[in-house]
Parts: sequence; C-alpha cells; structure tokens
Amino acid sequence: MSNQSAPNGSNNFQNIMNGQSLKQTNFGVSSQKPQQNASQRLSSLGPQNFSRQNSEHRNQSSVAIPKFNQSQQNHSLMFTSGNAGQQNNLNSGTELESMYQNLLYLFNPTSKEYGLAELSKRRDQHPELALVLWNSYGVMTILYQEVISVYPLLSPPTLNAQQSNRVCNALALLQMIATHEKTRIPFLKANIPQLLYPLLSTSNKTKPFDNLRLTSLGVIGALYDNPEVISFFFSTEFLPLCLKIMDIGSELCKVIATFIFQKIIADPGGFHYVTSHSKRLKTVVMILNNVVSQLVESRSVRLLKSVTKCYLRLADDPT
Repeated sequence: MSNQSAPNGSNNFQNIMNGQSLKQTNFGVSSQKPQQNASQRLSSLGPQNFSRQNSEHRNQSSVAIPKFNQSQQNHSLMFTSGNAGQQNNLNSGTELESMYQNLLYLFNPTSKEYGLAELSKRRDQHPELALVLWNSYGVMTILYQEVISVYPLLSPPTLNAQQSNRVCNALALLQMIATHEKTRIPFLKANIPQLLYPLLSTSNKTKPFDNLRLTSLGVIGALYDNPEVISFFFSTEFLPLCLKIMDIGSELCKVIATFIFQKIIADPGGFHYVTSHSKRLKTVVMILNNVVSQLVESRSVRLLKSVTKCYLRLADDPT
C-alpha cells in the first residue's frame, strides 16, 4: 500500500474532517473450541511451516520453535518432586507448545477464530510473541485479511458484536508487533497502520464500531514514540482522523486520541505542521473547544488534563 501525499494547503485537511477523503467504510473473546477433526488435520502441518528459512530473521528473533509432536514422557522422567526448577521448565515448554498450536489454528477456517481469541488472551504470557508472529510464514497475511474482511460491513454499518470482537483480537496481536522494539519500524515501513484508517474513519457510535476505533487507536498509539512516526502520520493524513475521534468518539477513545495528538504536537515537526496554516490551526482549536464543551457532561479528568496540555503547547505559537 503506498503512502498518500500530505496536502500542501489546508483544503484537503478540511475535506477529510468533513468525511470526504475517506469512505465511511482485551475485548470479548470467543470461547468456541475448534472441532476435533480440524485439530487433527492441523497437527500434520508441523512447525516447519511457520519458521521462515531466512537466517537473518532467525538471528533477530532468536525464538526456538518446539516440536509439537514431541512426547512429554521424557520431560516427566526428568521431573522429581524435589526439583521445582525442572517443573517450571516443563510448564514453560507446555505453554510454548500451546502458543504454537494456537498459531496452527489460524491456518484453518474452522479454528481460526478460536486461535485468534486464545493468542490475544494469552499475549501477556509470551513477550516474544510479536517476533513469532512477524517471522512466521503466512501469519501476518492472515491478520491483514481479518482486518480487511470487515471493510464491507462498515458502510452501510452492519457490523455485529461477534465480528467486531474477532477483528479486535487480530488488532490486539498487531498492537504487540507495533509495540516490540524489533518489529515496530518494519511494521511502520510496511504501511500496515494504513489498513486501520477505514476503521478509524467510521462515525457509527454503537459499541462494535467504538471497539474497533478503540483497538485501532491502541495500535497507532504503540508507535508514537519514534520521530519517523510523526512524518508517517502527516504523509498519510492521520491527523484529521485523530481529531474526528476526539470530537465524536466515546470517552476512552477521546482520551487515547487526545493523548496521541498531544504527542504529535509535542514534536517540533508536528507542532510546525499544525500551526503553519491558519485554517488548520483553526480547525484544531475548534475540535479542542468541542471536547471541552462536552466535558460539562462527561467530566473526565483524564481527558481534561490532555486537552489542557494541548492548549498549553499550542500557546507556544508566536502568531
């Protein structure tokens, strides 16, 4: 996907705020287990289908892929009741095998939803899962397809809660990749965040759509602490989407979107981008004023703090 060019003036910026540039196009997890016959078919795939035959990627990830069909009898013979260290190793090995088994589930349509839910639910237990996802053959394509599959459901809005939860599980895994220091920049250079822009541009305020916006913002927010990200945001016109969510999103979406905007203008390049055109600055101030007026009802202290920091930063503009 190629980057869109940043507008020279402020007309495109205003058009996007009016919804003319983009077509309106750890949530609930499915508890449905895959069918037994699907699991038996998947077991024949073997772990070799996941590891890319690329020494450079293998050196970067340094994640050993266990053999799924390896008998556990050898482990049990090594364990004795007085050796807690060996028991911990056994438990760790079992968790790794479970993680890779869940990866295998992604390759079968009947078990994909269960695999996504389990990986998302257990992602905190496996800090290196981001490297495994990024370097496993075909897994990233599966995650892309999950995001793209809901595009037709965005406009007209027909997305239901189950479909939203499934995509949110895939987005949670993408957030892990965006957060990891070894995969963050490759993730950005692959223009993957642009896949989320249609999810961010929706105006529907129902819970399934709001969950999509919230989880997508989580992916974007995981990238913000790098100078390359600021340039990427401007070249792909993310800022109008961020301002739109600040205006119409739920309280939590507003908090995250305002926090991201605060980080954008804290950067000198972001500050210059916002303040260099009077119409663009006027639009930003108008959105911030709308957020403040809505605080009369919501009374969110977190949101008020972020908005106040944005005002203070914009006050540094000499004009």
